[in-house]
This record gives sequence, structure tokens and C-alpha cells, in this order.
Amino acid sequence: MSDDAETPRREKLKAWLGRARYLAEEYYSAPYRGAIARAKRDEDDLFMLMVFSELMGVPNPVSYYTLELQPLMLERFHDWHRRMGMEHSPLDDMRCC
Repeated sequence: MSDDAETPRREKLKAWLGRARYLAEEYYSAPYRGAIARAKRDEDDLFMLMVFSELMGVPNPVSYYTLELQPLMLERFHDWHRRMGMEHSPLDDMRCC
């Protein structure tokens, strides 16, 4: 058989494999959709709480608990602002350069 005769057969096989891969992904990811949606909703709720508390002048309760992480974050902060194209730290409080 020539390659011309094999081409439609290969295309059908590729299409079938694509559908099989899609169905397998759906089968394995379907049970976790609810948990993923719940986690996203919780993350959005936390973000809204932080934004609106800052807007209303309520102190951020997370800052007290994350204060001990500042030395670790300072190293990563320098790499981050350099990647973003900022020569120096954009924050007045945080001088790393």
C-alpha cells in the first residue's frame, strides 16, 4: 500500500486517539471539579476580604502572621522586581538593592 492510502487511515486513528485522550481526561478530572471550584471560590473570597478590608481601613490580619516570612520573601522579592523590569524596589518600605 502506498502512503496516500495510509494517510486517511492515520488521520482517523489520530482523531480516535484524540477523542480517547479527551474522554480519559474527563473521566479522571470529573471527580475533582467540585473541589477545584470550591478552592477557587475560597481564594476569591479571601482576596475580596483583603481588598475590602484595606479599602475600609481595617488592618490586615494576615500581616501579623506573615511577618516572620519577610526575610525569606526579601530574597525572592528582589528577583521578582528585576524580572518585572524594575531597576529598584517599587516599595518605599522594602529596600533590597
